[in-house]
Amino acid sequence: MLVVLADPPAYTPTYDHALAEALATAGADVRLLTSPFRFGERPTAVAYELDESLYRRSSRLHGSKLRLPVKALEHPLALARMARARGDVLHVQWLAAPELDAWLVRPRLPLVFTAHDILPRRSARRRRAWTRFFDRADRVVVHSQRGRDALTAFGVDAAKLRVIPHPVLRAPLARCDDGATVLALGTIRPYKGLADAVEAVLRVDDARLLVAGDPRVPLDGLRERAGGRAEWRLGYLEPNALARAVSEATVAVFPYRAELDQSGALMQALGAGVPAVVYDVGGLAEPVAAFGAGTVVPPGDVDGLAAALRALLDDPVALAAARSGAEQAREELTWDTAAHSHLEVYRELV
Repeated sequence: MLVVLADPPAYTPTYDHALAEALATAGADVRLLTSPFRFGERPTAVAYELDESLYRRSSRLHGSKLRLPVKALEHPLALARMARARGDVLHVQWLAAPELDAWLVRPRLPLVFTAHDILPRRSARRRRAWTRFFDRADRVVVHSQRGRDALTAFGVDAAKLRVIPHPVLRAPLARCDDGATVLALGTIRPYKGLADAVEAVLRVDDARLLVAGDPRVPLDGLRERAGGRAEWRLGYLEPNALARAVSEATVAVFPYRAELDQSGALMQALGAGVPAVVYDVGGLAEPVAAFGAGTVVPPGDVDGLAAALRALLDDPVALAAARSGAEQAREELTWDTAAHSHLEVYRELV
């Protein structure tokens, strides 16, 4: 079976690589169709074909005001290349322009789409476009039961939906934390709730916050509020820097708003055996609760967030249990399992 994985805007190169490699290991022929990654080195392709022929010109214009206009000109060509892809199934990870793509994505192959982000950030204001695209897809993959329920309520045919949990992103179990470090990991966007993380850490005596990620929002006010209780490692983190940040974390915090299904940053933390405190939004609670890998807090409850952090940081027994749960998630939420689940979905269409 020839599987064409497509991530036209190259939003998640680490996820794309891990899934492509796992599918290839499971026996599929895999071609990853994407664009050059603008923020760092992409993982080396292993056992699959990497095709970075989409958005080549605009990808070279990182930081230039011309990038988006050039990308707009390249967009129809990128979709045409994707539509002409040869294989048995086309599995799209992300759409670059949902309003246009709902009309223009008309592949020759059976179409699978992974709804990494569901509601409302990528859908609420684009309901017609997303409904049109979901209608065109033959299968829609979500990472959680809550994601499945959200898309069913959105109007997606339940017969198309398949739940495949997001695997962990494994890292060595190399703990060098000080017992008091709370990690806020990943690209910093408004829905990530970093202000809640700052407030919660300030309410926990002796705790420190380590913020590691590329900011897409102004941080001046937050940095002043956190003062000396926070360390900021800003920008795109290369693998070694990312591994170092995770190894220094005692616990990770994810006070997100309800705007996604699952968090790759959460799966990076669990993949390094770091327990997490999460708001009960999207599918974030499911792996944490299922494996006992931390604590689930009601959305927006900063007091509850602080209490959960305090309980883990102050109680060695509770912390050890949460770490054990994270390590169990690390062992069970594997890419091999996800690859076989994806292959079952593809076989339904071929």
